[in-house]
Amino acid sequence: MLDGLFIGFGVALDPINLLYVFVGVVIGTAIGVLPGLGPTATIALLLPLTYALDPATAIIMLAGIYYGSMYGGTITSVLLRMPGEAASVVTTFDGYQMAKQGRAGPALGIAAIGSFIGGIVSVIGLAIFAPMLADAALAFGPVAMVALMVLGLLLVTSLGMGSSWKALVMATVGLLLATVGQDQISGMPRFNFGSASLLDGFDFVAIAMGLFGVGEILHNLEQGGHLNKIAKKVTKIMPTRDDAKRSAMPIVRGSLLGFFIGILPGGGGVLSSLASYALEKRVAKHPERFGKGAIEGVAGPETANNASSTSAFVPLLVLGIPSNVVLALIFGALLIQGITPGPSLIPNHPEIFWGVVASMVIGNTMLLILNMPMVGVFVQLLRVPMGILVTFAIAIVLIGTYSIANDPFDIWLVLGFGILGWLMKRTGFDPGPLVLAFVLGPILEASVRQSLLISGGDFTVFIGDPIAITIYTLIAVGIAFATIRRFTKGRPSVLEQARNIPPVTGLIELVRSRRDAKTRTTTDASADAAAYTATGEGEHADSTSKQ
Repeated sequence: MLDGLFIGFGVALDPINLLYVFVGVVIGTAIGVLPGLGPTATIALLLPLTYALDPATAIIMLAGIYYGSMYGGTITSVLLRMPGEAASVVTTFDGYQMAKQGRAGPALGIAAIGSFIGGIVSVIGLAIFAPMLADAALAFGPVAMVALMVLGLLLVTSLGMGSSWKALVMATVGLLLATVGQDQISGMPRFNFGSASLLDGFDFVAIAMGLFGVGEILHNLEQGGHLNKIAKKVTKIMPTRDDAKRSAMPIVRGSLLGFFIGILPGGGGVLSSLASYALEKRVAKHPERFGKGAIEGVAGPETANNASSTSAFVPLLVLGIPSNVVLALIFGALLIQGITPGPSLIPNHPEIFWGVVASMVIGNTMLLILNMPMVGVFVQLLRVPMGILVTFAIAIVLIGTYSIANDPFDIWLVLGFGILGWLMKRTGFDPGPLVLAFVLGPILEASVRQSLLISGGDFTVFIGDPIAITIYTLIAVGIAFATIRRFTKGRPSVLEQARNIPPVTGLIELVRSRRDAKTRTTTDASADAAAYTATGEGEHADSTSKQ
């Protein structure tokens, strides 16, 4: 490993590669900030430029764009509730609420710090455990991925800011929207109603920008434009000591969780940020704070998001399995260079693997240095007058959405989902579960179809895989724990009631006190009944005498 790192830093510290690391992270941050321009469209546009570059240099730059966009996507998620990427949706739950409370600075600051730590931890794990983790990731076949996606969908329904049934309805709608387009196996069109624009299904950017971007803008206009009021409360960027204390363990847990989820083919930033948020909400002493501005809800998911985007290079480089669209484009960039990612990459091209690993350390350091001072610049977006901000935001959303496929139909989709998002806001439905289920839906469908093709249509295949059985067991234990917790919530335990009673006789005294209280209640009820009877008889006697 040490020999590999020496090779890697020798490649990454080359002046040309240092320049391209810087260019990559700056471009990544910029396209992450601009709603609608995700890393997918940017890398697709820059792909022709990599033809003339050295393979290691090209992948270093593209990787910088990828994890740099994770930083940038946080900014609009917190300030404007406009996630440019699916992985940033979870950040809107508490990050935007912190901005409304005048704490946008600490939210962005802790996100930058957590992302840096998550990226560095993931790089260290990548260097140490890559061969071993690659073998473990290979064990996740289609059946295990079905179980993993079921777990992800259950986590989605637990994240709704309203009631659980509303979150379940939104997740169901998201799964239904994900079925629109061409069938993944046969290629036949489904639910496109004869529209050629829907052959590829609904675009994520159109849905996310409509529900979160346009929908939030319409809601703000209806409320009279409260963003200007928020701007006056924006103060410090650096998190306070209390914020750091609350965020320490979420960052640790997010780093580890994001790293291990990222190495799974199909894991990625969505599932890692989703799992991190659900975990932090589960272990919190006061889970009711989540969705109302809990800094843990920003620190954990943002850390997990960046950690998974780094560790996702394990299945790409070591196994030749891209876990998302962005990594598929990077996969294509390597193929263009005549290099096939897979188990032979490390022995045959160590400069590429270790050069990318070393460049991630340098790139994450650059991002931290750039983003902490620049956060204040982005916070000033909240000070822009509402009319200018709305006009600019709508223009960026529409231009960004149109630029992906150059299809005017996507603009109508954004406006349609914007109206839907506004209506959901008014009726108490949270769009988060819908968007996240929409992202997980195609992965679930593909895994189910592949499993049934392998088994010849035998549905027992879903309960025959050891990894799947383990995941289903964890799901069952989690549901049982949540059910017990719901029924016992608010009921003080026997030990809590006996806390102030001497330990030796505590339980005995508690039983006696309950018995005495019951006896007193019965006696008081009997006395009240007797008094009522006596009063009634007296009134009857008086009435008779008067007659």
